[in-house]
Amino acid sequence: MGNSYAGQLKSARFEEALHNSIKASLRSSSGDPQPIFTQLYLEPDQYPGNMDDVKPKVDLYMPCGEPKGQDLLNGRASNGLEELEEEEDSDPSSPPLPYLHQGPAPDGCCTMDGFCQAGKDLRLVSMATEPIEVPAGFELVGAKSSSVPEHILVCAVDRRFLPDENGKNALLGFSGNCVGCGEKGFRYFTEFSNHINLKLATQPKKQKHLKYYLVKNSQGALCKGPLICWKVSSAMISGPPKKRHRGWHPNPLVPVPPTAIPVPAIRPILPVAGVLQPQPVTAGETVIVPDNLLNTSGVRPVILIGHGTLPYFYGNVGDIVVSPLLVSCYKGNQLTEKTLASLGLTGSQLLSVETMILLTLQYLARLGSEQIPLREEFEQIVLKAMLVCPGGPSISPAQLPWLARLEASVSGGSVQVLVTYNSLGEGISESLRSLCDGPPYQQCLPTYVVIVCTSKMSGNEFCVLALGKYQARALAEGMLTTNEFLKEISYELITGKVSVLASHFKTTSLGDNLDKQLVRIQRRRKGQVIQPFQGDVTDHIHSQDAATMVPPSESASGWIDMIITRSLLSQVCSIADSGSQSLDLGRFCKVDFLVLVPPSHILVNQTAQRIRQSGVLVDLGIEDASSAHQRSDKYVVRLDGDVHGKMEAFMRKVKQNPYTLFVLIHDNSHVDLTSALSGSVCHGELQGLADRVVNCQEVLEAMNLLVLQVSCFPFTLQTRQSRISVHNEVHWPANTDSLVSGPLVYFGLRDYSSSLQWGVASPILRCDDAFEKMINTLLERHPHLHSMVIRSYLLIQQYTEAMMSLTSSPSLRDHITPETLAMVEDLISAPGREGTKGRGHMLLVRVPSLQLAMLARERLEDVRDKLGLQFCFAVLLGSPAAELSLPRHFANRLKAWRGCEIEDWVPHTYEDLEGLPCIVILTGKDPLGETFPRSLKYCDLRLIDSSYLTRTALEQEVGLACSYVSLRVVKEPCRSMAPKDPETDKTSGPQDPDLELHMDLERPQSTGSAATRGPGSLAENRVSSSDIPDSSQKPSTSSCPPGGKAGSIMMEDGMGTTSSSPRRVKQECDSLGSATSRPSNSTQCGRGSKSPRVSPRTVILSRAAYNLLAGESGSQLSSFSLLPHADVGWSSPLRPLFTPNLQGSEQSLFYRQWTVARQHHADHEAPPGPHPRRLLLSGPPQVRDHTDINISPLATPPASTQWPDIEEIRKLPFDLFPRDPKFRRASAVYTDKMPKGLKDPKLEGESKMPAKRETVSMRLSMFAAHNAFHHCDQCHQYCEASPATQLSECTFHAFTFCSSMLGEEVQLHFIIPKAKEQHFVFSQQGSHLESMRLPLISAKDLSLLKSPIFTPTTGRQEHGLLNIFHAMEGTAHLHILVVKQYEMHHYRKYWPNHILLVLPAMFNSAGVGAARFMIKELSYHNLELERNRLEEQGVKRQDVWPFIVMMDDSCVLWNAHQPQDSSSLTNVSLKTVLQHMEATPKISLYAVCGARKWSSALARRLPARPFSRCHLHDFVMLNVELTQNVQYDLNRYSCEEVDFNLRANSSGLLLCRFNHFSLMKKQILFGGHKDFLVKPKLVMENPTPISPPQYICAPDSEHTLLAAPAQFLLEKFLQSCSHRLFPKAVQNSSNPVLSIDSYLNIGPEVSVCYVSSRPHSTNLDHQGLVFSGLLLYLCDSFVVSGLLKKFSFLKGATLCVICQDRNSLRQTIVRLELEDKWQFRLRDEFQTANCSEDRPLYFLTGRHV
Repeated sequence: MGNSYAGQLKSARFEEALHNSIKASLRSSSGDPQPIFTQLYLEPDQYPGNMDDVKPKVDLYMPCGEPKGQDLLNGRASNGLEELEEEEDSDPSSPPLPYLHQGPAPDGCCTMDGFCQAGKDLRLVSMATEPIEVPAGFELVGAKSSSVPEHILVCAVDRRFLPDENGKNALLGFSGNCVGCGEKGFRYFTEFSNHINLKLATQPKKQKHLKYYLVKNSQGALCKGPLICWKVSSAMISGPPKKRHRGWHPNPLVPVPPTAIPVPAIRPILPVAGVLQPQPVTAGETVIVPDNLLNTSGVRPVILIGHGTLPYFYGNVGDIVVSPLLVSCYKGNQLTEKTLASLGLTGSQLLSVETMILLTLQYLARLGSEQIPLREEFEQIVLKAMLVCPGGPSISPAQLPWLARLEASVSGGSVQVLVTYNSLGEGISESLRSLCDGPPYQQCLPTYVVIVCTSKMSGNEFCVLALGKYQARALAEGMLTTNEFLKEISYELITGKVSVLASHFKTTSLGDNLDKQLVRIQRRRKGQVIQPFQGDVTDHIHSQDAATMVPPSESASGWIDMIITRSLLSQVCSIADSGSQSLDLGRFCKVDFLVLVPPSHILVNQTAQRIRQSGVLVDLGIEDASSAHQRSDKYVVRLDGDVHGKMEAFMRKVKQNPYTLFVLIHDNSHVDLTSALSGSVCHGELQGLADRVVNCQEVLEAMNLLVLQVSCFPFTLQTRQSRISVHNEVHWPANTDSLVSGPLVYFGLRDYSSSLQWGVASPILRCDDAFEKMINTLLERHPHLHSMVIRSYLLIQQYTEAMMSLTSSPSLRDHITPETLAMVEDLISAPGREGTKGRGHMLLVRVPSLQLAMLARERLEDVRDKLGLQFCFAVLLGSPAAELSLPRHFANRLKAWRGCEIEDWVPHTYEDLEGLPCIVILTGKDPLGETFPRSLKYCDLRLIDSSYLTRTALEQEVGLACSYVSLRVVKEPCRSMAPKDPETDKTSGPQDPDLELHMDLERPQSTGSAATRGPGSLAENRVSSSDIPDSSQKPSTSSCPPGGKAGSIMMEDGMGTTSSSPRRVKQECDSLGSATSRPSNSTQCGRGSKSPRVSPRTVILSRAAYNLLAGESGSQLSSFSLLPHADVGWSSPLRPLFTPNLQGSEQSLFYRQWTVARQHHADHEAPPGPHPRRLLLSGPPQVRDHTDINISPLATPPASTQWPDIEEIRKLPFDLFPRDPKFRRASAVYTDKMPKGLKDPKLEGESKMPAKRETVSMRLSMFAAHNAFHHCDQCHQYCEASPATQLSECTFHAFTFCSSMLGEEVQLHFIIPKAKEQHFVFSQQGSHLESMRLPLISAKDLSLLKSPIFTPTTGRQEHGLLNIFHAMEGTAHLHILVVKQYEMHHYRKYWPNHILLVLPAMFNSAGVGAARFMIKELSYHNLELERNRLEEQGVKRQDVWPFIVMMDDSCVLWNAHQPQDSSSLTNVSLKTVLQHMEATPKISLYAVCGARKWSSALARRLPARPFSRCHLHDFVMLNVELTQNVQYDLNRYSCEEVDFNLRANSSGLLLCRFNHFSLMKKQILFGGHKDFLVKPKLVMENPTPISPPQYICAPDSEHTLLAAPAQFLLEKFLQSCSHRLFPKAVQNSSNPVLSIDSYLNIGPEVSVCYVSSRPHSTNLDHQGLVFSGLLLYLCDSFVVSGLLKKFSFLKGATLCVICQDRNSLRQTIVRLELEDKWQFRLRDEFQTANCSEDRPLYFLTGRHV
């Protein structure tokens, strides 16, 4: 941090703030002045004075490569924590720590064994008779080394650091001299061991290597004496059990107190490189910790390391704790230049120590009474201070004390400043002494004492002493890992430390003996029990009658079969196809898998059950139908002690079957992150097993094995050392949470946080304040006990007394918290309510400690039975180590509800408990991913407190409550809330209040349960590999044929509707994604009834957890900003603020930059690069249509080989309406078929349409198109360059022609590989490209494909489906990729064997319209050249083939449909489709031919006609001769195909769609013709988001000019703001907007009537039609005033005229005589918001008069 700065305050801003603060404090009567730094660094609204309690999980990370000689440990060089816990040997379960040697000895030094580096002999045999000078207070001891085991080396060691004869009182640390050369003052045993050449293979420890006292015998010779008794000393200091706190790392000048915190051997952090040289510290600086400090004061002080040298501690060191919580915040000088630059800082902006002291004081003074410092929060304050006031003000040593006291004065006494002038130890010693001297359990202690040492020798130093009872406890407990605090709890229970607490709870809150009162109640009942259901608590029956009570039996229809899940195989292969570069899926003809799950019996049962019900084993051909049911559990393996044998068998299968793709699915991969080297048995669980299995060499090297890691907390695996490439991550879209799945919507962690803003009387996220007050009282009484023990005992008492108050002791009600009473009352009374048939709710109580959970189950069960409630609800222990155990009468009740007739049926999963009233006490270190039923109503998380303050730890607990809920439940409270972002609001899903009704009519009734996946299996992110497809949604049972692909993709559903399998005979249900489960029959409705209301679960939290979850909606940091996981560390002391809107890939990049894997993390020693066959799946469920379609892989052509009859086609009307869902957000085209007075059905449902396209999973066939990641033996020559091939073997050719449309010459460039030159004609010299060869119409070659295929593509060099080798069945064809100039090199790299057509540079920012325009212009020019060439050879001009194919880069599969059988769907090749179209009789008379877009509706119905005249897009065969005079609009960015089709049809041309062919398109999330990022032309410091209304402005205004093409801005403005331009057209399809000669998308709310101005054109009959507006877009001379006078307009109809410039705009108004009928105002003239050199478009609006 540097020394204090002398001199005066130089910052004017600081002086002014200081002056104002002092003046205000002098005038203030309250004595509570505001902190002087508030206006400098803290914004009051962001850090309010009453901030709630936030407690962090302490960060353990020490950045690699620390500067040499900086980090000190107990006054010694830490050297990678080489003497972390010298009072005890390392844990035998821990691996030996690798010792970082100090490097080679200095040049000229002796390195001989037994001699010191000065060359002096130290061996006892040589020194026995030598005179040795032993300083006062030193002892001679013998050291042993494995390098010279036969010798003892003589050393002189300070007696204070050795144990006495009783093995006690050894100071930690070391001080010794070399008896050989006489060198003195070795303060580090590491340094000393190097000097005496011990040459150790392990870490140097004095306890390990100083073995004997040396004594003189009777002859005066030195000899070996008694052993040094280290063990007793270690045991006395540490005591049972050893509290293993997290490792901590001091400030560069901070020697850490040796015995304050025993640092765990299980969690050491070593610097990667470099050696830390020792730095001497003033000897004798020690602090004696007073005896009985905790007993006397009632608090265990916590010392927060600040900056400076801490003293040695000895004495009663167990009563203090040293925390590194904030130390990293003071390490700004360790930030690299690169890190500083990424934070927007420079080295000159680092804060001085004095500024840091004042900042710390201010922060502490503003914390609330139930808050503790939060590292991430203070880091942001420090970062803001650096940005706002670089370096801070200059403060002199004399000014610092009174400034510090002034800053502390605002706290009202909770923060005090203690100034010393010698050392920090002086202030700490004085503070500890005052604690002991005060009255016992004094209540007036300050919360924090900031000790400031203003020493002239060492500069300003400081540390913080936390004395607040709540704060000190929370800080200390927060330092323990989960394993450590569970061990502590076990120790307290085993040793009887809880006896005082237990005796306290033996009486009720009214003072009665609890057990005696329960016995009295039991006797009073006389064998009677409370009626289990169909009654209330006052109804009693005999216990034998209650045991035989069974609810009415019901049919089990749909209960077992209605699980909605996705296809595991389909999803895995979809991921591989989109992102993996090392999977050769083409070589595999079979798929096999194995699922690894955490060690939970219930999770194994759940996963195996889903595999059984999915039918996936039969579908994949792994098992036959008879064996699949029994063998499903063989495909699920628990990560326990038996995993190795099962994995060996699996890996044998992998090696023996090279043509089978094996998928190893590591579910809940965040649960065990421990490395195999660090693995041990902790709290009864084996750790490190996952690393041994998933990261073993065999798994990494198997080329036919793909590892899919599934986690709802991906940030645990997204560190700098991650084994998974960022490109191999799959995240579902961020707004899926708000998408609808039937009548349900996902309700996750963010929704719980935002629900706090609903303002409802009974929130679903609650903090039990009454419980917290009780806890605080008990915590003060029992400072020796862990808070979770106290919380558990109080929780048990609360549930006990709640049951008693509701049955027999109503006087206890006043002593029970309202939250507890409400939950227990609901639990008991719900089964008795009318219509429930005995069903009730589940209450989940989370108790991580197994011992406490067993105590709770035993106690609650005993109380329940004595109160006669034993038949009303069950009390279950939910332990991962055991199966569910349920009394027979409850199992019989479940059987009755299920209609199950199996005699010995018992529940195996929590889902099987659906409807059963029960308390489930869920225990275990972490939730492991089990799914809970919808009947789970309450989650009691009051035990989750300050020990759960990492992001994963907290979110996986709250994730237990996440589920699907009724959409109206979320919408009702949200209606009163204004949307935060209108743009986000649009895409967040349907907003129509009648949505449920619409859903009920359009989709089958949902019977899916809202049971959610537990957090370990993606509760928040809602994805689990446990989710296998429902058998009602099976894919094809035929295996993929050779050459096919065992893969799947997400297909765009052409109808945007729910697709269903043609083989489905069961009742359908909504696709609820992976988190859905079976329904409760109590709420199951028939097909026609309205869906049941499903509400979010109620969550009861501790105050600490509640504050963090409320943080996003409040002013504090939220849980998203916490350290991701205890085994992960921050890579830098400061970093940008993590904002909750960072999701998916952005979140991944943040964590990959700013976090590192700690030493015990499995990724700590991962190879430098990610593994190519490893993928990470995370995120919410893809709430789309997941129905698989049965596709036959046979390449049979359609049975109906009929072709269109030209005369019949001419008689068909053209359907003007663009019906494909890709145009769902576009304007409807008016047609006379539209019923008068009715809204267009498309418009009517527009607001209900989801913002995202619906997709389905689809298995790829052997005829699929592929992207650059596909590799197989058949097509590698087609798309890959051979090793001998060089890029230079491609030839570059310019092709110039004159475009009549552009009025100028255009030069295109072809890049033609040598192998493709036969498709072109070159000059005789071979250098000039003359034309592209075209075949003849009359050619009859059956293998010939006549049409050149053009694919315009941008940004998809990797992901575009440009490999059509398999789609063309390997037949020779001409395929040309049309690319922009700046992308040419990318496409050349990935597709070296493809022909590239490079557009001119002027089109680099153009849209897809320009590409289509240039393709068509080029093709027509080439047709003329080929006609001229072939005419010279005697060929008739009209016989040259005039068609080209224009195909998008996302076309993946083609199908043939049998007209006589609507369920028949055959996958065919692109070659089959094209050859069939090309063989059409009189083909040259058709202008455009195409296929229909596949949709799920095709499985249910086929169009009435085999051919249609309608819009064609995505895949068209275009006659460039007939369409010579109809051009694509080269300016267009969207809807250019609709515009072209309308103009082609109005010209009398025939567009024919072949309805028995369908095209499938793949959803590609990368590249394509995406929107521009619209930003200001001039770079602004703080740019604000720019919305479409800002895309236009008044001419000559000072509006912000934008860097985007004018046409793009215009189109986006019209799409979003048409209601401003055409207000009378909104939702008025009877009065459309008249658009002359063009179709522009002016928003889905507006209908457009297209009319052509060309002579002899075909137009809609507009007689009697009254228009609501007129749109004239770049109209030409064919548009005349006489034409416009033929049309009628509503009064007040609006006009919009768009022109290239202002001059032509005025000329058009005059030429068309528009001012006769339209009123214009000067202020109604606009332009696109471009600067003049970007050629803005101008438009004028007017009103009809």
